[in-house]
This record gives sequence, C-alpha cells and structure tokens, in this order.
Amino acid sequence: MIPPDKQPAVTKALQKAFNTDTVEAIEQLTRGLSGAVVFKITVNGMPYLLRIINHTRDKPEHYFECLQAAANAGIAPQIHYLNIDDKISITAFIKDQFFPIKEARLKMADTLRHLHALPKFSYQMNFLDASDMFLQKFLAADIVLANNMKDLVESYTRIGNVYPHNDPDNLVSCHNDVKRDNIIFDGVHPWLVDWEAARLNDRYVDLAAIANFVVKNDEDETEFLKRYFGGTFDEYKQARFFLMSQVIHMFCFTICSVSGSGGKPLNINMTTPGFNEFHDGLWNCEVNLANNEEILQYGLVHLKEFRDNMQTKRFEESVRIVATSKLQRREQ
Repeated sequence: MIPPDKQPAVTKALQKAFNTDTVEAIEQLTRGLSGAVVFKITVNGMPYLLRIINHTRDKPEHYFECLQAAANAGIAPQIHYLNIDDKISITAFIKDQFFPIKEARLKMADTLRHLHALPKFSYQMNFLDASDMFLQKFLAADIVLANNMKDLVESYTRIGNVYPHNDPDNLVSCHNDVKRDNIIFDGVHPWLVDWEAARLNDRYVDLAAIANFVVKNDEDETEFLKRYFGGTFDEYKQARFFLMSQVIHMFCFTICSVSGSGGKPLNINMTTPGFNEFHDGLWNCEVNLANNEEILQYGLVHLKEFRDNMQTKRFEESVRIVATSKLQRREQ
C-alpha cells in the first residue's frame, strides 16, 4: 500500500518515532484533494497519521515549517516525526466528529485569529496574483464566449484596481485552503490539517474561504467578523472581506471550469444548486469533488454567487470604501 520507493523511508520514520517498524493496521485516506498520500496507521495500539508528499512542485520545507509552527501553537495535530528530505510526517490521528455550522462559525474565527497571530511564515504568496493568473488561463482556454464574460471580468478588474496588494498590516501566516476536508473536529477543538498550501498571505483569503461554509446571511457574517476582529471591526474590514470573497468566487470558477470542462464549451447559465445548499453538502461530506462533473458544478456555483453579488448595492459600496481608504493611505 505504501509506494515501494518510500518504504525504506517509512521504515526509518517508524523506527525513529516509535522504536519499531511494525504497523498493526494501515488504511489509506482519500478525503480531500491533496497531492500527498495519507494513511491512518496503528502502531503500539495507537492511531497516527502518516503523510507522504509524492509531488515535487513545491519545496517540502514550505509545508514542514508551517506544520511545525501550527502544531506548536495547538492549531495542527501533534507531530511525532518530520523529515524534509524524505517528505514524510507522522502526526497524531484525531477522529473527526460532526461540526455544527453555528459552532464552527465562532470556533473557526478563533482558530484563524490564533493562526494569523503566529510569527510570519518564511514563504509568501499573493492570492490576487494567483487569481489573475488562473483567470488568464481560463480566458485563453476559450471555453466561454468572451461577450458572456465581459461584465464579470470588468467587475473582477474593478476589485483588483482598488484592493490593496501586499498590504503589510494584513500579510499574515495563512493556511490558504481552509475547507471542511482540512478541518478535524474532535468534539471540542477544531484542528487544521494539510498545510502544503500554507504561506504568508492576505488574512482575508482564509476568512473568506471558511465563510463560504459557515456564513449563511448578513447576521452570520457580522457575528463571524466581530468574533475574529473584536473591537477593531469596522465597515472597511467588512468591505474588504466582501471584495476578497468575490475574488475567491472568481478564482474557484476559473480553476474548476478549466479542469472540469475538459476543454469543451461551457454554458455558464446552466442550472446549479444554491450556493449555501452546495456548501452544506460539502461540509456534511454529502458532496465529494471526485469527478469533473462535480468540479464543474462547484465552479459554476461560485460564478453565480459572484454574478449575483456584483449587481448589488453592497458591491458598489464596498468598492467605494476600499478605494477611498487606499487613496487616503497614498496621501498620508
């Protein structure tokens, strides 16, 4: 079950961590879309999580540095073994339990506040730049008529023109993939797993990503943001959160439509489930993005949310608030 080329490294890890190479039980876990191979193993009667990174697109130190910092802070599960050269980690196995959304809204705000207060990770990404890149790949794929995307691209561009890039006050240690698949809830405490995407990034990326699941209306949003920001919450932070949410909608649409369509023409007006309905399905593990049809549907759900939001007064007001703040900072 363990890749043959990784078996010597796994044996070494078991000896180092547990002074034995005997595994009493092993089960491959396939939840989530990580590029790593993940196993639940039982050693000396105790369960652990063995993770093997088997791709080379990133340096493993990106992942291990962030995982170690998060584990030390009690945000990620306890680490029993790390080896950068072998790209192997062994951490505590925590049995996931049902995580009520109302409870998650508050506890994930607390978890992200704790994460974002950590010393800054060494490696940085700019989500806006990444989103722009995937939009260009989508447009180059030519799977949707340009006229059908004109208004959407114009609205997205307006956000990019006013949203602060590399704002040092909001450049924090981020997970960058906060979704239900990467949250383990033990009944009391949420733990974040799969740290391969973690980088220094805009705090609003993490906030907007988890809000897709735990924020269902305006009241939920206010409760969530007040819990995270405390007494510093204001209309600027709420406007910035709203605009980043729209960037994430466009990002999810472009990346999912290119991969999910298989290069075939795409009807962006096709009927889809509601945004909250679809994300509830993901949260409760009733929807699994395991095939192109579901991936494409996920992208279209985000596109519809973006399209609906860009036609609201709140969109115009949020652009105005963030643009005004940006201009004021330049003049200072």
